[in-house]
Amino acid sequence: MQISDSSSRILAGLLEARTGQQLTMSRRWRIETALSGLLRERGIATLDELITILVMGKEPSLSQRVVEALLNNETYFFRDRAPFDLLARHALPELAQRRADSRRIRIWSAGCSTGQEVYSLAMLFADEPETWRGWTVDILGSDVSTACVDRARSGTYSQFEVQRGLGINQMIKWFEECPDGWRAAEALRKPIRFQVHNLLEPPPHPGGFDIVLCRNVLLYLSADKKALAFERLASAMAPDGWLMLGAGETVIGQTNKLGADIKARGLYRLTGGDIQTEKRGGPDRRVARA
Repeated sequence: MQISDSSSRILAGLLEARTGQQLTMSRRWRIETALSGLLRERGIATLDELITILVMGKEPSLSQRVVEALLNNETYFFRDRAPFDLLARHALPELAQRRADSRRIRIWSAGCSTGQEVYSLAMLFADEPETWRGWTVDILGSDVSTACVDRARSGTYSQFEVQRGLGINQMIKWFEECPDGWRAAEALRKPIRFQVHNLLEPPPHPGGFDIVLCRNVLLYLSADKKALAFERLASAMAPDGWLMLGAGETVIGQTNKLGADIKARGLYRLTGGDIQTEKRGGPDRRVARA
């Protein structure tokens, strides 16, 4: 199944307009694979025929399904395990001290795909019941894809999916076998909620999140969209909160609002104030100290 250059450009434009993500030339090989199932389902013979239908603008629901099919939804439990160890070792113990009065923690997983990252975060708390007894933990997962959010809300994963990143003990402890695979236990689901949200829109709770995760999302954005995304992420963070990005992502050269936490490499904090950060986003480079 072939697609013309003009049709490829139209799809790339649709994806970027709806989500901010770029479908670069190096990723356009995915088009045929990503859309083949949708074409079969709708009885559409070719990709160019699909483009014709989209251009006519008579089926907005089809446009949304095309966009969602083109998104990269790769994720798994405890992906790149080290970041979760960093949260458990550094961020959460510090929050336990800083939030001792309110006994409330808010976390946002932006671009959560089908939810494995969110449930992984919930396990960090569920595995330490004595530490977090009496605390209110709110974990929000959001994604631009309605289909992904629906999957995440269901908390149901295939045998293959639960085995990616989870040991057998974790799987048995926090998931229950069901006709569709394995479903997250109610105790794990309790602090979690999901919503459809575009990262480029204002955040769900400005200034309210102690930890914001946005991993392996920004690398697909153009420079201007990435700058806007950093604005949104920074505005979502509590003054003493953290941002965690994917392994191939950084704030360096991208924004002046965030700097590396000099006490915990891999985490970023708002610059200024009484938080120690190394600021490299703009022309000035300095360290703000307590």
